[in-house]
Amino acid sequence: MRNVGIICGGFSSEFDISVKSATNIFNNFPSNYRPFLIILNKDGWFLKNKDGTFVKIDSREFSFEIDKEVIKIDLAIVFIHGDPGENGKVQSYLEMIGIPYLNSKPLASQLSFNKWYCNQFLRGFGFNVAKSIYLKNSSSKIDLDKIIKDLGLPLFVKPSDSGSSFGIYKVNKIDDLNNAIKNAFNESSNIVIESFLDGVEVTCGVYQENNEVKTLPLTEIISNNEFFDYEAKYKGLSEEITPARISSQLTKKIQEITSEIYNLMQLRLFARVDFIIVDGNPYVIEVNSIPGFSDESIFPKMLDVEGISIKNFLDSVIKQNLN
Repeated sequence: MRNVGIICGGFSSEFDISVKSATNIFNNFPSNYRPFLIILNKDGWFLKNKDGTFVKIDSREFSFEIDKEVIKIDLAIVFIHGDPGENGKVQSYLEMIGIPYLNSKPLASQLSFNKWYCNQFLRGFGFNVAKSIYLKNSSSKIDLDKIIKDLGLPLFVKPSDSGSSFGIYKVNKIDDLNNAIKNAFNESSNIVIESFLDGVEVTCGVYQENNEVKTLPLTEIISNNEFFDYEAKYKGLSEEITPARISSQLTKKIQEITSEIYNLMQLRLFARVDFIIVDGNPYVIEVNSIPGFSDESIFPKMLDVEGISIKNFLDSVIKQNLN
């Protein structure tokens, strides 16, 4: 029976969401594995016991001791949203110490996590993405008038490498643009400013099973706020409709695009791709290589609509990636 480490936590604002996602996976893990919940924070690596206590992990051996038994993790699943999991740093470390893992490789993770580079990469292969401007650091001089001239209003200001809508601002007037940029730089040293796409927001889950890329029913997202921000995602201020209320032809088209992106970016395990549909044309907003998996998250709800239990789904995708 393999000892599987489900790694969560991390160094970003998404720490708590990551722990929730990993805990849901831990609670639904297939019985033919021996799962362990592993927390990474700035103090190191820790095993979280069922009673809430913590045990320090030897990060070189990836081992720990429980009741005088030394246990070594021999397979990992990285479920850190944000730094240093979604950007591939933990995966690189696992490769260095020889621990196999199931997630996307470091390059694919880093590319998908950086909104600017990912969208430019996808644009180069013919996928629709929003028009955007990239700002590298907060100390450079920023021409607000030129930004408005190029992108129009409203527009979005986003940290280039952050998730869960932390640091994202919808700007409706030029007077608010400077503060939005400053606040986004609090989340990241690189930000992207995107033109507003006025349309229907949908998202598509994707995974691989029996060497075939499969997609889940699309979810339509309707936020009670100005956009699908943190409160809308995690505090019930949105309506998520699965399957999405769009035509079967458009649904199939978006599922095909999602599969193409999954293959093109060489993603592994499971992922989610977000879109805005404008006049019948899907625009890619974001690629999530480690999508949320808490009770509030979209991906488990897609599975439920498809009639797939979390435990059976995990068993299937783990077997696929162990081959």
